[in-house]
Amino acid sequence: MEIVLITGMSGSGKSVALHALEDAGFYCVDNLPPELLLPFVELEMQHQAHRLAIAMDVRSATSLPQVPQHLDALRARGIAVKPLFLDATTDTLVRRYSETRRKHPLSQAGMRRTAGTDAQLDTDERRALVEAIELERSLLAALREQAHVIDSSMIRAAQLQGYVKALVSATSDQLTLVFESFAFKRGVPTDADFVFDVRMLPNPHYEPELKALTGRDQPVADFLQAQHDVQRMLQQLCAFLEAWLPDLARDNRSYVTVAIGCTGGQHRSVYLVEQLATHFAGQWATLKRHREMDARVV
Repeated sequence: MEIVLITGMSGSGKSVALHALEDAGFYCVDNLPPELLLPFVELEMQHQAHRLAIAMDVRSATSLPQVPQHLDALRARGIAVKPLFLDATTDTLVRRYSETRRKHPLSQAGMRRTAGTDAQLDTDERRALVEAIELERSLLAALREQAHVIDSSMIRAAQLQGYVKALVSATSDQLTLVFESFAFKRGVPTDADFVFDVRMLPNPHYEPELKALTGRDQPVADFLQAQHDVQRMLQQLCAFLEAWLPDLARDNRSYVTVAIGCTGGQHRSVYLVEQLATHFAGQWATLKRHREMDARVV
């Protein structure tokens, strides 16, 4: 049996992730109380179910501390468990709640509509919402530490679905490397375990014939491959990861996300992610994401 446990911040996309897993053939259950996790899995094993996706959230706050020991019990029975944590910045969550006018699970009161400003919150509402979000973060902190984190702040629903499907399709018996390119001007991904800044490297953006291309295009790759500093950076990144990945694997890490950032997330970071993914593909399960380019495709 394979189980994907989805937790995370309210408004971060748990329902979107659950729908993606349903499309991938998982039997999905939303908001299962932690007390029912083991009995539910036992029941599904009797029904010969093979793939389960279970979402839990802060509405079960009092019993969430039970979840880690339940997951250990499932693993002890030989069940593959993949915990995913959906996260987003506080500003992003406030904006989403403002746009939908939904009530946060930990809020004491609903939002009031202000004439002509349906997408805005008054000062008191915003303060109460931020307090509820920060309380939720503290309640879920232990689960976040033990899960693979996906930051949904800068991505759309279709991107999130793609990320989730790629993660669950990766082999579960070894460390999975996730290489992600991004643009610093749009913020650093909060799901990254390592962040490397490559903005000091030669930039193809200033070459007229390369400006409209990306790091996936051969002319850009040829340009960067000819740059000594770019190749030196690539070699040092490979050496760093080769030195520490075995230790991370021995620490029972399931996923490690390596984020490479440049100014626009189009040339240098994309090229390095492609090169790193190719280099490590023979040693570890590897996935690659291009945050800005994926958003553009969507």
